[in-house]
This record gives sequence, C-alpha cells and structure tokens, in this order.
Amino acid sequence: MLQELPSLSPAQYSLVYNMFSFTIATMASAFVFFVMAQKNLAPKYRISMMVSALVVFIAGYHYWRIFNSWEHAYALQQAANMYEPTGEPFNDAYRYVDWLLTVPLLVVELVLVMDLPKGESGKTAFKLGFAAALMIALGYPGEISADASLFGTRGLWGFLSTLPFLYLLYVLFTELGDVIQKQSGEVATLLGNARLLLLFTWGFYPIVYMVPMFISGFPSETPGAIATIQVGYTLADIFAKAGYGVLIYNIARQKSIEEGFDVDEYQEPVAAQA
Repeated sequence: MLQELPSLSPAQYSLVYNMFSFTIATMASAFVFFVMAQKNLAPKYRISMMVSALVVFIAGYHYWRIFNSWEHAYALQQAANMYEPTGEPFNDAYRYVDWLLTVPLLVVELVLVMDLPKGESGKTAFKLGFAAALMIALGYPGEISADASLFGTRGLWGFLSTLPFLYLLYVLFTELGDVIQKQSGEVATLLGNARLLLLFTWGFYPIVYMVPMFISGFPSETPGAIATIQVGYTLADIFAKAGYGVLIYNIARQKSIEEGFDVDEYQEPVAAQA
C-alpha cells in the first residue's frame, strides 16, 4: 500500500530493514530445503513439497521488492539522527500480490499431503484455494482506502473479507477435521498443528487490518507503529510459509514411512534405472 510515512529513529528503521533481510534469507533457505527434501518422500507426496518450494520462492521475491522499496523510501538525516522519508513511496502492496498467490497455495499444500480419496482432493483444493484468494482480494480495497473508519470503506471490505475466512475455518475444522481424526496418531497431531499454525498466523493479519479503525492518524502520527506492523507481518509470513512448509514436510515424511517408503534412501525413477 502506498502510504504516508513517519520519521523513524535509526533503531526503528534498522529493525524493519534487518527483518526484511532475514526473511529473504529464510525464504531462500527454505526453497533449497524443500526442493532437496522432496526426493526423500514417497512420490505421491513430492508435489506437496514442490508447492511449498513455490510458496517460499514467491514470498522471497516479493520480500526482495519490499526490501528495496523500504530502502529507497528513507534516508538518514545526519543532523537530526533520524531516518526521514525521501518522497519515494513505500510500496507495501507487494504483500497483497504475494498473499493472493501464496495463501491459496498454503491450503492446497495441506489438502495434497492429506491424500484424500480419489476425486476429492481436486475439488477440496479448488474450493479452499478460491475462498483464500477471495479473502485476500476483498481485503485489498479497504487496505488502500483513505476511509479507515469502522463503519466506512475499510470496515465494509474488512467484513466482506472475513466471510471467506470463516468459511475456510469451517472446512478446516469440520470437514477436514473428520479426515484428520482417521490418520495415525503422529500424522493426526502434525496435521492438527499445521491447521492451528494457519489459524494463528492468519489471525494476526485481521488484527493489524483493524488497528487503523481505532487509532486516529495511524500510522503517520505514530512512528513506532509502522515498524511494529512490518515486523509483525514479517514474522507471521515466516511462520505461515517457511515454518508451515516444514510441518508439511514432516507430515509427508511420516506418511511415507507408514506406507513403507524408505525415507533415508533416495530411489531413482524407473526410467532413470533402465
């Protein structure tokens, strides 16, 4: 989102700068891990790892763009020892582009690794992915609106965005909850943890989304607020993408073991052995 920027202390600016850098490194490392680790899984679960790799690749690219935008938006004024806006906009809209692509893929990852009965995986992945994309798309008009009041534009679009979010929770904790209970003990626990991680990380975003409805002048009149938001969003993205992908890998690995696949020995495809 293109927004009016407040002046920041060196500590506030550097905190956000370093968190963006840390996130880029985290997403890049996770991408390498997911690509390399998929060979240790049973073939039918490898696609879930490739989706995980795609998620962190997309996120890493957009954080690189956000990082560059942040760097160009501020310059240190030596006399005041403060980082002042340069006049170049800080384009935080990259986040919504990222979420529009990655959030649907996150629920697809979960569906793929659950190995639903034939014919159900595609249907379930589509309806959850569509609801996730709709949730992000409906929130964006409120985010960029100048009317941040509870009963104004921001409140309206925030409410509309909540509807697909509630639908996602309903499916994750009712329809898919029954499927999770049928898994082995360890797999069921891991799937439950993945589902809770989605709930907690996704739940952070609407909290930040609602803050401007209750704080006048937010964030331009509260210099520490923009740093808090950026660090909070960044931490949520790390857990929701890289951390979540690790959970998906552990689920796929455990299911591969239970199905008799040797996860400690890479098996070349039949075509390569011929």
